[in-house]
Amino acid sequence: MRAYRRGFTLLELMVALFIAAIMFAMGYGAINQALTSRESLKEQQAHLLELQTAVRLMEQDFVQLAPRPVRQAVGDEPAQGALVGAPPGTQPMVALTRDGWANPAGIQRTGLQRVAYLLENGTLRREYWNVLDPTLASTTVKRDLLTHVKSATIRYLDQFHQWQDQWPPGGNCPTCGTGEQALRSRPQAVEITLDTDDWGKIVRIIEIAG
Repeated sequence: MRAYRRGFTLLELMVALFIAAIMFAMGYGAINQALTSRESLKEQQAHLLELQTAVRLMEQDFVQLAPRPVRQAVGDEPAQGALVGAPPGTQPMVALTRDGWANPAGIQRTGLQRVAYLLENGTLRREYWNVLDPTLASTTVKRDLLTHVKSATIRYLDQFHQWQDQWPPGGNCPTCGTGEQALRSRPQAVEITLDTDDWGKIVRIIEIAG
């Protein structure tokens, strides 16, 4: 008797192809999900790095707060104090004079630096002047620190351990003095609150050296 080899029927081939298609679809879905998760994780890491950098820079600026008011753009009288803390919602939020301005190139300039922080269209920005006492022709160097910011507020702890929404607090702080003495006054501490889309409210309290 002749032996006949039996092959696959058309129905069996169709079933095999259907099963293979399901396996390929499942594999593609798993790979696509992994890639999506990876991109989301990278985006979250980038936003976290932004937050850490912004908080670190603000902490460095406030820790090195110098009691040096700045001059008017025209004239010799002090115009702004060592720290000008505006009420919430005011632009800029705060302007301050800080010490310890790095000078790796050895340029002939002071180690003091005038810095301001602003919140515009959900972006926290740091600005500084190349001169301590700016003129009308002076420009600022701008750096966007943190995006997706809902709000940013700063409070100041006075000598009576009361939080103030602006600095100098005026009549609420009799020990701050008047005139240039008030412009050189500094709070005991600064509280920074950042309300972000990604991480919610972040609160940081920075002690100011006396």
